[in-house]
Amino acid sequence: MEDLDTFVLRTALHWQAVGLPVVLVTVARTWGSSPRPPGSLMAINARGETAGSVSGGCIEDELIQRIREQGIHTVCNNHLPAVMRYGISADEAHRFGLPCGGTVELVLEPVSAHSRLDELLASCEQRRSTERVLDLTSGQVTLRPGQRDGVPHLDQQQLTTYLGPQVRLIVIGASDLSRFLCQIALSLGFEVIVCEPREEYRASWQLPGTSLSPDMPDDLILRLQPDARTAVIALTHDPKLDDLALIDALQSQAFYVGAIGSRRNSQHRRERLRTHFDIPDQTLQGLHGPAGLYIGSKTPAEIALSIMAEIVAVKNGVAVPAATAVEAGKQRHETVHDLSSGASGCMV
Repeated sequence: MEDLDTFVLRTALHWQAVGLPVVLVTVARTWGSSPRPPGSLMAINARGETAGSVSGGCIEDELIQRIREQGIHTVCNNHLPAVMRYGISADEAHRFGLPCGGTVELVLEPVSAHSRLDELLASCEQRRSTERVLDLTSGQVTLRPGQRDGVPHLDQQQLTTYLGPQVRLIVIGASDLSRFLCQIALSLGFEVIVCEPREEYRASWQLPGTSLSPDMPDDLILRLQPDARTAVIALTHDPKLDDLALIDALQSQAFYVGAIGSRRNSQHRRERLRTHFDIPDQTLQGLHGPAGLYIGSKTPAEIALSIMAEIVAVKNGVAVPAATAVEAGKQRHETVHDLSSGASGCMV
């Protein structure tokens, strides 16, 4: 499954290829609360069809109506990019469904050969981060290597945005838990690769949208060289499969490396990696294990939700308090349970 940015760009290219005029809309800046963050994309064609979004819907409705009834030239005069601001006053904020005090500034760009969307998509598919500079006076676009998560910058001459590879999840082991985890990851726009060298487990794996690799996990990690848009999670409970993959993943640029297991097994894993493979403590601090946030999960689906919540938090740069991790959460829960059990005994 594609992430939303890729879907918007690919849809805009398709509409352009079949001869439909298209406008690419980018959220350039926001003030106060806003439904969509800077960098969000939407494409609108001359029929009023859309892909992506820039607000809760009211701004889209106005743009769709104007384009459908009057044409794209009404929002992009002389086929050049235009800047629009919504929600400056309280009345406008209410009219466009923006939160109180919210303001959003949009850049509307008529899609043409100058837009270079095909090259931008190719860079994303090759997992290259790209800086895109749109000249507001001419519509010309410059592409160059850049960071993936840079904040858009708008001035009187140009809009600079950053796009890059789809966030990727490498799952070690095919199981019921893996299936639920992959389903959630796909719905969040992750590219998902499942590594399963065991033939009997591969035979029963069926989940559209995922790639299935028969490689040994450490071979796959070395081949893919996880970048800063990649998460790795080991789910086999088998040290022969998990450990070597974790060693290589911990020494890669992966933004998240985790493994499932009990607190005791997780401690033993760290000891193995430290003692037998000379992995320093500083590197081991990057290993999330037991993986996930503590939500009292019991079933494979709930455990998958716990793990994906932690992966998304790390991806988004959210500092996850130690108290919310699985290990601390279980310890706290067991302490409360022991205390409550003791109190009941006294009452009896």
